[in-house]
Amino acid sequence: MTRILQLCAALILLAMPARAESLLVFAAASLAGPLDDAVELWEEETGQVVVVSYAGSSALARQIEAGAPADVFLSANEGWMDHLAALSRIDNASRRNLWGNRLVLVSHAEGDVFEITETTFLPALIGDGRLAVGMVEAVPAGVYALEALRTLGSWDGLKDQLAQADNVRAALSLVATGAAPWGIVYATDAMAEPRVHLRSYFPTSSHSAITYPAAHIQGGDPSGLDFLAFLQTPPVRELFEEAGFQTVPAP
Repeated sequence: MTRILQLCAALILLAMPARAESLLVFAAASLAGPLDDAVELWEEETGQVVVVSYAGSSALARQIEAGAPADVFLSANEGWMDHLAALSRIDNASRRNLWGNRLVLVSHAEGDVFEITETTFLPALIGDGRLAVGMVEAVPAGVYALEALRTLGSWDGLKDQLAQADNVRAALSLVATGAAPWGIVYATDAMAEPRVHLRSYFPTSSHSAITYPAAHIQGGDPSGLDFLAFLQTPPVRELFEEAGFQTVPAP
């Protein structure tokens, strides 16, 4: 009986589509860390190499739009995924939200943790120092920051002090090195960088919900669908939860 089962398993493996030697994943910069750990697990289990290209979601989406040979896209907001969906560049049936996050204010210098409310006037708090953010017209973290500052009535007082970066990790680096004394990043970024200090969370009501949609790229390697499913398995969810992400249960 054992021999028969072995033969059946071998036949099933032969019938499965051949998996490409490598998979190319375009991922929002803020996913670096837990995603690297997840990729390591995938490679151990499947033997398939995963190459991750990290950048701002806007830059990655534009590259996919231009025909970049990505297999999977992991975005930091819905807008850029919607953009690719409108161009028929993603497999809509594969699209799913995987993670959530929080928007926070960080500083290079140590200081008290405080609460940001609808009456908090951030320009008075930040003073004349630069405020590092992702590009507010393109990078998701910057878009969320713009929404929050406008909601809180602080945009006009801070818009001329912004140090805008190509992605949220670049904004985080400006604060970590002291090039900018303040920054607006994700909570997970603040957890990952010991040289910055988390000072406050922005009210979730002050900006759009922070979600990370994922999708298989049209024409991408079919194993990209397996990789998306793998990202929702309990071991991977645990990696992201430990990094501070809010995970979304598999559908």
